[in-house]
Formats: sequence, C-alpha cells, structure tokens
Amino acid sequence: MELATAAVVSTASIHHGRSHSSAPRTASWSSSSSPSSSWSLSIPASTSRSQRRRLLVTSAAVELREAAAGGGDSVRVIETPQPNSCVKFSVEVPPSICQECYQTTLLEYSKRFKVPGFRPGKIVPENVLLNYVGPQHVRAATVEAILRHTLPQALSSVEERALEDSVRILTKFDDMNEAFSLDHVFRYDVAVDVVPEVRWLSEDKYKNLKVVIEIDEIVDAEKAAELELKRRRKSLGLLRIVTDRGLQVGDLVVLDILAETITTDGSKGEKIPSAESTGFHLDTEENTNLVPGFLGSLIGIRPGETRTFPIQFPESFEQETLQGVRAQFTVVCKELFYRELPELDDSLAAKLLPGCNTIDEVKERILERCKEVEKTAIEQATDNAILDQLGKLVDVDVPRSLFQEQGQQLYGAKLLQLQAERKLDKDQLASLSSEKSVQEYLKSERENITRIIKQMLVVGEIFKAENLQYSTDQLVKEVENSIEEFKRYNQDYDEGNIKQQVQDVLEAAKVLEWLKENCTIEYIKK
Repeated sequence: MELATAAVVSTASIHHGRSHSSAPRTASWSSSSSPSSSWSLSIPASTSRSQRRRLLVTSAAVELREAAAGGGDSVRVIETPQPNSCVKFSVEVPPSICQECYQTTLLEYSKRFKVPGFRPGKIVPENVLLNYVGPQHVRAATVEAILRHTLPQALSSVEERALEDSVRILTKFDDMNEAFSLDHVFRYDVAVDVVPEVRWLSEDKYKNLKVVIEIDEIVDAEKAAELELKRRRKSLGLLRIVTDRGLQVGDLVVLDILAETITTDGSKGEKIPSAESTGFHLDTEENTNLVPGFLGSLIGIRPGETRTFPIQFPESFEQETLQGVRAQFTVVCKELFYRELPELDDSLAAKLLPGCNTIDEVKERILERCKEVEKTAIEQATDNAILDQLGKLVDVDVPRSLFQEQGQQLYGAKLLQLQAERKLDKDQLASLSSEKSVQEYLKSERENITRIIKQMLVVGEIFKAENLQYSTDQLVKEVENSIEEFKRYNQDYDEGNIKQQVQDVLEAAKVLEWLKENCTIEYIKK
C-alpha cells in the first residue's frame, strides 16, 4: 500500500497523541548521588483513542488543586495552560512530605552502604550516616525522592492525555538542591505536552468537502506515450557533426558557460559558480530545467562562436540566492551535433521495446504503461490535495515534543531513502545523522512538519468519527514489510513504534478512501 504524501510513509507518521502506545511515558533523571544510578517517573498510558480527552486551552484558565499525600499534608499544584498544547504545573510540597522523603532516603542509604561498626541492614544513626555518605549527597538524593514521590500526583490531571516523553522539569536541579530545607515548603515547576485539540474552523468540519486538483500535462498518458516513443527512437539514432549551419531545436550542443551578476548600474558583479559549467551537454529538445531565455539566446550559434547575453533569473527559481537576480552569460559553442533517426517501421520494434514485433504493438504497450503511471500520479495528486485541504480546515496548537518526534521520523525516512538509493556512504550517513544536521532539518522544514502533523491529527479525528476500520491481516502484513525494510539496510528499529506508524498509515488510507467517496473532486489541467 502506498500513499502519495510524506505524512503517511511507514517510517514517518505521528502517534496521534501516543495515548494508545504500549511504551510507558517516562521522565528520567540520572544522578550518581542518589541511592540508585537513575530514577524514572511512569505515567500510565491509556489504551484507546476513544479514551482521549481534549485540553480546552483558555489563557485565563488557571486551576488550583490539592493532592493528598499519605493521608496527611497535601501537595498544592497550580496548573496553567501554556502555548503549544503544553501545561505548566507549579508544585508546592509541604515540609512533612519533605521530611518523609528525607527519612526514606536515609533508610535506603543505611541499607545500601556498609558503615564501619554497624552490621549490614542495621539502622545507622543519622549523624553517623551523614558523615559517612556526605550531607551533599543525601540532600541531592532527597530532592530526587521528593520529585519521584510528588510528580505523579502533580501531573495526575493530565495523565490520560500527556504525550510520551514530554515531561520537563523546568526548575534547575541545582536551584532546587540549594533551596531545599526540611523546615520550609519545597517548590518546583514542571511542564508536560498534551494531546492537542483539533479545532475545526467551520461547522461543517470535513463534510461537504470540495477539492480542486491540478493535473500536469506531462501526466497525460497519450502525450507521455508520444514522448516516451520519441525518446526511445532518439536513443537509437546516430549523432552527426553539424558543419553548415548554426544551432536549431533538435540538436545536441556542447557548451562552456560563464555567468556573472549584473549590478544596479549595469556593471559586472560577482561570478555565479552554480550557473557555470565546462563541457555542458545540452539536448535542445529536453530543456525544461533551463533558465527562461537561455536557449533562445543560443539559436543559430556555430561551433567556435562565443555569445554574451543578459538573463534575469525568475522569482520562482529553485536556488533562493538567485531568485530575481540579473546575470550576464558568456557561452562558447564547442561542438554541435544533429541526430540521424532510424525509420519508424516494424523492423525497429524489437529494439524500441523487447518482445514487440510491430510498431503498433510498441505504441500500445507504451501507452498501457503510461496509463498506469497516469493513474498512480492522479491518485497521488488526489491524496495530496485532500490532505492539504484538510490541513486548512483546522487550527492545531502543535506540541513541541510532537513536532520533534515527527520531524525526526521524517528526517530518518529521508536518510533511509538516500541509503536505499545508494547515494550515501558511511561517512556521509554519520555526518547527516548528527544532532546538528537533525536540528538544521527541523528548522528549515518547520512549516512542512507542522502541516503534516495537522493533517495526521485530522485523519485520526475522521477515522474515529466515521468508525472506520482496517483488518488485522493488513496490519500484520505491513508491519512485517516495514521490519524487513529496516533489516535490509541494517537500521535499528522498535517494533512497537513500527506497529504504531503502520496503524497511522492504514488509518490514513481508510480516511482518504472514505473522503474520495464522500467529497466533491474536480480535476483541471495546469
């Protein structure tokens, strides 16, 4: 199964809040001063999309609540919604709980350390234990124990909609450690991302959806078949040197190209290395990538001739630094050829397409292939257009953690594709896998990543609202295929994550199928 959008590739899809992920949501903190080398806070994960709750984001909404701690004093929590579907908790821990955690820490240390003069397991007096372990270590371990003890209570109001691995303790550990006292309230701030609310911009939501899809002429099967037959015939032709005329469309020419910018006063500026080339082979019938006006300025040029002419790069030019730039090109014609094409008769059929005996058979089979390509291209364009339209129908406050996760998955899929196409060696792959490269990608692709997240969240909403389903056999098959793909290229993978991603892909396929049957689609030629 394939979907024509990066939003639904099996290695790059979001987890719809991850509320049904098999992995626990954890916030971990390592410290050599604690009784154990690390600790983790686990927030139970709900098991179904239907159990999700939505966060009503209101700037003025601040909730104050109290969480009971062991039936005694309570932890006070001020809950404040933040931008990007984040909730901040300001936590106040009473001295009684701090003292309880302190005593627990001392007891744990007395069990773990062999203090001279005391048998293993025996309770060691506080002053002796402090002198042996060091008061600074006991203090740090007590702070961790307080966090471990109170965080689940502090975050209990969002446990069913908290996003996995998004818990962030905002107060610096050193500041908490320095401020800690058994006689005073212990304070800290913590934040967590929650499942974002999908806010529809119209009452109709996705109902009565109308989508207009522009189809490129190159997709047209009839025209594509003609071009393909022409290309195959050209490949069988012979190149002959042109001696008695200048360049005309249909020729192949070898050029040396120099380019310089033109300043506002008309003088020459800097060289443009990306526009220069030596021994450049130009097929004048395949010039879609040329700067507008370049080929027209060369018509009639003869071998050995040099031409200089100005050209302005279009504002839509792919290379941003050249968009709208005025340049002066100096072009030397080195060699000029024309093609001597073979007669298009049945004797050429087998060379044009192995297995064919007549030209009519060649044309028929090429047309069949082009129709398949046309069908796939139209399906992909339709999927893309529908998803793009869906993204425009909603407003979503995308959480930071969800953006990071989705962006990293998209980047990983990109590297996997490049590796599959053998465009990367080990050194290049290592360089592109660095944290710096990932962050640069996230920054440059922020708009695209956000768009994809919005699309996939909308897909999840529609899948649930319309009670759509896919078969277990489909899920198992796609998971197996994805795992095989990772194994083929020796990539690490998490089977649980792959299963979740495949579920997202299957959901998207079902939603797109439903929308195609229940919305208005119009196709127009570009």
